[in-house]
Amino acid sequence: MERLRTPDSRFVDLIDFEFDPHYVDVHDPNGGEPLRMAFVDEGPRDAAAVVLLHGEPTWSYLYRHMIPSLVDAGHRVVAPDLIGFGRSDKPTLRADYSYARHVEWTRELLVGHLALRDVTLFGQDWGSLIGLRLVAEHPDRFARVCIANGGLPTGDLRLGDAFDAWREFSQSVAELPVGAIVAGGCATRLSPEIVAAYDAPYPDETFKAGARQFPALVPNSPDDPGHDSNVAAWRALEKWSKPFLCCFSDGDPITRGADRIFIDRIPGAVGQHHTTIVGAGHFVQEDRGRDLAAHLCEFIASTQK
Repeated sequence: MERLRTPDSRFVDLIDFEFDPHYVDVHDPNGGEPLRMAFVDEGPRDAAAVVLLHGEPTWSYLYRHMIPSLVDAGHRVVAPDLIGFGRSDKPTLRADYSYARHVEWTRELLVGHLALRDVTLFGQDWGSLIGLRLVAEHPDRFARVCIANGGLPTGDLRLGDAFDAWREFSQSVAELPVGAIVAGGCATRLSPEIVAAYDAPYPDETFKAGARQFPALVPNSPDDPGHDSNVAAWRALEKWSKPFLCCFSDGDPITRGADRIFIDRIPGAVGQHHTTIVGAGHFVQEDRGRDLAAHLCEFIASTQK
C-alpha cells in the first residue's frame, strides 16, 4: 500500500494547538506494511480515558477547545487522527480506504496498543460510525457514550438531500477545499489561521484520498459493504444499558433529528440529560467546543459509579 506522510513542518505553530503527537504503527487488515497512526494523549495516564473521534474532513485539531477542559477535570484524553487525516499516514489510492479498514485501524490503536478500558467515547460525524462499531464489538471496554452530529447508518434508509448534495460535491469538485469545507460547516466565522490549520495535513491533492473517499463509504443502500456489520452493531446497541448521551447541534442540516434514533432505540439513553447545542453547525466542537466539553464532563461525573 503506497502512502504519504505529511511533513512535520506543516504542523508548526498552529493556532491554539500545542499538544505533542504520539504515534503507533497499525497493520493493514489485508496485509502489507504497517501505517503510522497519530494521536493526542493528554492528562494522567492512570485515569480512565475519554476518546475523542473526529470525522470528515477534520483531524484532532477539531478538539483543541475540548481537550484542556477535560484534562482539567482529571481525565485522560485520547484524540486519534484517523488514517488518511492529520498527522497519520495517508494511503494514496482511494481503493485502499474502506469502512472496515478504518474500524480495524482504530481498534488496533485503542484496544491493541493502548489497551484502554472504562472508556468514555465521544464521536462526531465518522467518529460515530467508527466508534459505535467498536462500542458494539467491545462493550466491556466502554463505560459510556456521547454522540454529537453523527449516526450509524445501515443503508436501509435514505440519508437525505443534504447528505446527497454533500456527497455529490465531494466526488465531483476538482480540488477538495478541506479548510473551506470545515468553515462552511460552522456557524461561527473561522479565521484564516484556523482554516489553514485544517488544510495543514494536505500539501496537495495527492494527500486527500481519504478525505475524498470518506463520503462514498457511508452506507447508503442495503447492498453496501458496511450494511451487515452495522445491522449487527445496532442489535448490540439496542441492548446497551450503560449511559448514552446525545449532544447534537441546532444548525446541522445533515444530522438534524438523528439524535431521536439513538434516544428511541438505545436503553442507556433513557433518563439522560440530552441537550441541543445552540448556535452550532455540523462541527459543533469548533463552534461550541468548551460548552460541549462542559456537558461531557457533567455527563461523566453524573454517571460514575
